[in-house]
Amino acid sequence: AFIVNDNDEMLVVRRAKAPAKGTLDLPGGFVDMGETVEEGMVREIKEETGLDITNIQYLFSSPNVYVYSGMGVHTLDMDYLARVHGSVPAIKAADDAAEAFWIPIAQVNPAEFGLTSIRNAVIRFLKEYKV
Repeated sequence: AFIVNDNDEMLVVRRAKAPAKGTLDLPGGFVDMGETVEEGMVREIKEETGLDITNIQYLFSSPNVYVYSGMGVHTLDMDYLARVHGSVPAIKAADDAAEAFWIPIAQVNPAEFGLTSIRNAVIRFLKEYKV
């Protein structure tokens, strides 16, 4: 999820686990059985940052191969936008996130995102969407 606030900042997390441990990532993850994509996104955001997001907007999707247990698993990345209005809420990194923090969108460097699919999504987001 691309989570942005009224200060033109984007919420990023630092990966706590392989693959790409220690690099930047976006809050998100895999959908569980019986969940919609939107429910999974809201759950993953809560698990990784502590934020309760109630309104997300679909942006785009990208095919991906995610390495899991040494195997390439074909997945479909689905990217969403969530806007946080008013005072910037407290965040707390947990689950797959070692750290979570706000960064000015103008300072976001796609090269710092370790997963190719996420890096490409960040590039696309910065190019196509004005928040």
